[in-house]
Amino acid sequence: MDFRIPAEIIEELASYKDFVSNRLTPNLGGWYAQKQIPREFFVELGANGWLGLQSRDQELREHNPLKAALLMEHLGTVSPGVGVAVLAHVSLGTQAIILFGNDTQKELYLPFAARGETLICLGNTEPGAGSDVASIAATATKVEGGWILKGVKSFVTNGYISDLAVVTAVSDPEAGRSSRISMFLVDLGSKGISRTKLHKEVWIPSDLTRIKLEEVFVPDANLLGRRGRGLQQVLEIFTNSRITIAALTLGTAEGGFRKGVEHARKRQAFGNRLIEFQAKSFEIADFYSKIESIRMLLWKTCWEKEQGMDFRLGASIAKYLSVEAARAIGLWAADLFGAASVIYEHPIHKYPMDAWASSLGEGTQDIQKLIIFRELMKQDMPW
Repeated sequence: MDFRIPAEIIEELASYKDFVSNRLTPNLGGWYAQKQIPREFFVELGANGWLGLQSRDQELREHNPLKAALLMEHLGTVSPGVGVAVLAHVSLGTQAIILFGNDTQKELYLPFAARGETLICLGNTEPGAGSDVASIAATATKVEGGWILKGVKSFVTNGYISDLAVVTAVSDPEAGRSSRISMFLVDLGSKGISRTKLHKEVWIPSDLTRIKLEEVFVPDANLLGRRGRGLQQVLEIFTNSRITIAALTLGTAEGGFRKGVEHARKRQAFGNRLIEFQAKSFEIADFYSKIESIRMLLWKTCWEKEQGMDFRLGASIAKYLSVEAARAIGLWAADLFGAASVIYEHPIHKYPMDAWASSLGEGTQDIQKLIIFRELMKQDMPW
């Protein structure tokens, strides 16, 4: 395996970093205060081909997994909150159509999603259904020409600013647990939909929204994938997105680490800079080693996906370890800044908070351990 990043990705990553420095970094303070990301930011990302799809030879093609991970990692170092908003559109909403959309749905929605003109979110979690995906209660009743959806979707990232939602609902209540759910594309401007933005203190400035569906009509053409396969489909979306959220969380760890080291070089205590204390130097070495080891695992997982191999195990390990590292590093960096770190507006404040949030996306830490164990037991290993 060649660990060198291809030259074309290096070149594009350099342009991306310049864009982030010039367009995102100077505006973050205002976006954090407003707790909102301007729609034009997504359009600008799309214009540069940075929303998961690029036009090549007059055809939209999905990003190389390594390129997607590198873009998300860098965004995570600067603003995990902006990063998760991009992730929700690219790796959850748009990814659902890439994986399960028919030709008509792809032609209808993907070009606009790639340009950032149509934003797509995923509505799966409910007040009584989180890790246990199969226990959702939203219903889809078949009627002439389509379906009537009813229920509540909670904690939807980008739910307030999106135009379209990928929604799971129980379409066949008498069927077995694994074949009772279907997936639908729902126009969020439809009659019967109400949205409430929820107050949160993590992953700012992205929004978290409750979407209520009251007798919402969805045409037959908006059934996404196969009827009764919604559970399997949403789990496959999460599997793919674990690479992206692992990259985002790795960036969160790296961003906190950089700020912590930078501060340790400057701050004086007991006559020395913090970085000159052996205890701190050992901590820095330990955390850097963790970041590098997780990055190598993540790149390997990206390679497995690109080769068409089973990447489920690697994606869950990368997600699990990146969260553990981001949690530890975020708190460590905050400690270095002392009392200043508790101030909401302080640059270091978001890193431990956003590491906490990362543990919940695409499956909690316990869910990742469950997946890792199950995948491990499938392997023919000489125990």
